[in-house]
Amino acid sequence: MTETVELKNFQRSVPEFVEALKALTTEIQELYCQDQLPWIVGYSGGKDSTAVLQLVWNAIAALPVEKRTKTIHVITTDTMVENPVVSAWVSKSLEQVGKSAQEKGIPIEPILLKPAVKDTFWVNLIGKGYPAPRQGFRWCTERLKIKPSDNYIREKIRESGEVILVLGTRKAESASRAALMEKHRNWRVFSHLNYNPSRPNSLIYTPIEDWRTDEVWLYLMQWQNPWGNNNKDLFAMYRGATADNECPLVVDTSTPSCGSSRFGCWVCTLVSADKSMEAMIQNDEEKEWMQPLLDLRNELDVEDDLDRRDFRRRQGQIQLYERDVDGLDAKEIVNIPGPYTKQWREEWLRRVLQAQTIARQNAPTEMQGIELIAIEELSEIRRIWLEEFHEFDDALPRIYSEVTEQDFIDPRPNAGSTHLGLDEWSILEEICDDPMHFELMTRLLSTERRFQTMSRRVGIIDALEKHFETSSRPKEEAIDNAHLNWNIKKAAKAGDVETVKQLTDKPAPSWADLKFKGRG
Repeated sequence: MTETVELKNFQRSVPEFVEALKALTTEIQELYCQDQLPWIVGYSGGKDSTAVLQLVWNAIAALPVEKRTKTIHVITTDTMVENPVVSAWVSKSLEQVGKSAQEKGIPIEPILLKPAVKDTFWVNLIGKGYPAPRQGFRWCTERLKIKPSDNYIREKIRESGEVILVLGTRKAESASRAALMEKHRNWRVFSHLNYNPSRPNSLIYTPIEDWRTDEVWLYLMQWQNPWGNNNKDLFAMYRGATADNECPLVVDTSTPSCGSSRFGCWVCTLVSADKSMEAMIQNDEEKEWMQPLLDLRNELDVEDDLDRRDFRRRQGQIQLYERDVDGLDAKEIVNIPGPYTKQWREEWLRRVLQAQTIARQNAPTEMQGIELIAIEELSEIRRIWLEEFHEFDDALPRIYSEVTEQDFIDPRPNAGSTHLGLDEWSILEEICDDPMHFELMTRLLSTERRFQTMSRRVGIIDALEKHFETSSRPKEEAIDNAHLNWNIKKAAKAGDVETVKQLTDKPAPSWADLKFKGRG
């Protein structure tokens, strides 16, 4: 136990909390010893997951050595866009957990998980052009957080048949979390333990589900961290991420608490603002080096970004949808915008590299090697631009060199060597007087070049014709044609044969509809 902390407004007294803690320790020990099912503890480095890991560690450490028979897997998912201060804290903590567990004979194994390169934030946003995430298109969570841990859990289930997930979720976090946890009680099989209705062959153990935020901090402050971390540093980090720089343990309805601090991805546009990073910068001049990251995040968070995005979806098709007109009893058919344009994908790359360069120059010594975007991500972005967008000007190495003043060394052997180059791109751009005509020519040339290296050119005609279908019409004409098809389908669905006939009798489009006349 450490120094005493004044506490008020607890649902249970401190002596009652201590007794509950003893009972919980016994419960953890009994659950651990009753079978050989592997335990997987979710650890984010935050207060709740730290409290759970500390509980489990202390309970297992109190068992005789001969009863510590199974490994406890402590998994952390690094999204690669975490708040840098928090990410550094978690990495250091995880390293300390592994080192201390080995020294003390505690069967705990820390595992750092990351998303596959193809699933990372920057590969999807800069490479594929996915727009910054919104509630209506929340493409990031599944790729960055769920898949890495899900794959690991599935692997352990295949090995052992069943697993127990130990989580730090609490009812006091939010009303929605409390409602969900209450619903999961329908599958309860033991105290704080229930089957996971969304994942077969797994159980969920939530030992601190009924703890208040005050009790979490009481436990962390009064019980020493068993793997050598200082929980006061964690407390200070939460305090620094609170707007008023206060993180009191004495709370009431008018007093803010560290419990409201939320750490997450610094690029997150699913929230209105990154309040934790803003507070860190405001409260500590040593963290002002993160300002370029905050500025970039705010630049990404633009609701009206139509000028930054293609009018087609990523596969080249135009997709329409019907919506209500504000203030009128009417509907309109509008175009669903697609990925960021080439110009903006390149601009986001440039800004990320600039933010990384400035951050490295101004960060404290221990953070000067910060990596906002990994070399493997840059390589994958380059591949997507060359092979999927057919942008054979190969802009990535050039942008990288301009911003960092270093040559880009692609880890993929012979990357970009089979493509045309900037000279050919510039000549073609000068010749073509229409943007869509230029895009069509670049894609035709790129596809022809790709098939040129193959011994059998099976599929080249289909590949070339696909470009005519997606890139041949000028923007306005392509959108008009999509609306025409929409009206034809709507009339056909309503059985309006006359309207269908009138619409389909319209003259064919201009030069843009030219296609191969033969397949010789």
